[in-house]
Amino acid sequence: MRTHAGIGWRHAHYAAVLEQRPAVGFLQVHSENFFGFGAPAGGAALATLQAAREHYSISLHGVGLSLGSALGIDEWHLDQLASLVQRIEPVRVSDHACFARGHRSDERGGGQMLHAADLLPIPFTHDSLAVLCANVQRVQERLQRPLLVENLSAYVQYAQADFSETQFLSELIKRTGCKLLLDVNNVFVNSLNSQNGLPRDRALALREAFAFLDELPANAVGEMHLAGHCEMEDIVIDDHGSAVCDEVWQLYAHAVRRFGDMPALIEWDTNVPELDVLLAHASKADLIVQEAQT
Repeated sequence: MRTHAGIGWRHAHYAAVLEQRPAVGFLQVHSENFFGFGAPAGGAALATLQAAREHYSISLHGVGLSLGSALGIDEWHLDQLASLVQRIEPVRVSDHACFARGHRSDERGGGQMLHAADLLPIPFTHDSLAVLCANVQRVQERLQRPLLVENLSAYVQYAQADFSETQFLSELIKRTGCKLLLDVNNVFVNSLNSQNGLPRDRALALREAFAFLDELPANAVGEMHLAGHCEMEDIVIDDHGSAVCDEVWQLYAHAVRRFGDMPALIEWDTNVPELDVLLAHASKADLIVQEAQT
């Protein structure tokens, strides 16, 4: 069976991956962790990533572009990303359909730029879509490659909406030529959080998540993410800190049948387990692809 799924490469596994060279499809890292910050050669972190690049394809996944910000793209951030892309030559570059940057005005007509250090949701309106499309186009023009944009796990909803989320993302893809980084876990988390009251109906959430996938264009997806989440009394958090649950595996199997054999990532950012646990998850993802194809 061809190994296809990748793993998120976190600091805890830097040495083990370089020494053992496990058979995974690719490694994905957070872009911002490897920015040079003025170092002539990018520092020790970039040297480690370049060592991995000799043996693996690398996918760069960002959390700081703030693609949905009306302030536009931060040029320093884009410069750093472009430099990293040039050095690593990744197979894919991605970020989120969100905003993090805003402007606070003061009484004298001035103000300051604020960064939320979080992935904040954007309303699914015509104005937000225009901003997101312009920013995605700016990044694609600078990088000279298509960008992947991830659907968000959002914990608030705006009262105003001109589109459903699937319509909004579909229009973004149509206007910019980007692809969707489909986070399957985020779809299920949002379905769970849309319910009012306890206990949560996981079967209903799964049916709604299936419908979400079916509403996306068949050619929309360029990569998929699989992760775990944390269920609290009032909210479900996409914390990437546990095993992928049964419902998300079912959603992934459905996504493979609908969108084809897309690159898939096991995303585990907190409570990071032993490397063998990640590799077992990647093998399960590969098996699901094989079963879908047969």
